[in-house]
Amino acid sequence: MEILEGLVKVNGIDIWKEYGVFLTEKKKGGMDNLKAITRASKVKSHVGVDIREEDGRKYPQKLVVKNEERDVTLHFALFADTKELWWQKYRAFIQFIKQGNDGWVHFAFIEIGVMLKMFYVDAPEPEPLTCLWKQGKHASRFKIKFKEPNPVF
Repeated sequence: MEILEGLVKVNGIDIWKEYGVFLTEKKKGGMDNLKAITRASKVKSHVGVDIREEDGRKYPQKLVVKNEERDVTLHFALFADTKELWWQKYRAFIQFIKQGNDGWVHFAFIEIGVMLKMFYVDAPEPEPLTCLWKQGKHASRFKIKFKEPNPVF
């Protein structure tokens, strides 16, 4: 499936070519990955002074805007010809993502020109799309939660 090659690189590695993993959506036409990638971060709260004798709060004339870290949850899928190959690829991909490069996972989303520097937080159980106990091709979807400590926007 050449169409999936080069779409997402993690630490310079094409995750489709290396692990058979690609971004997916829960339903046709879904945009959860795009929304997660492009969602703007919250800003850190501004410190105000609450003076009892005055209305409201007093803030500085110039407010300095700084971003809070943000969580990014991405949805992936994995197809394999056998259950053994599925298990091997799944474990290898999760270990690769957990380790990163000194713990950092640099995502390059080629089509939209976005790069994110994050680290692994959690991966809930995968959602089987085929029965892993039967012989034949196997497929699953799974989510991975990342933390972006210094958001790009």
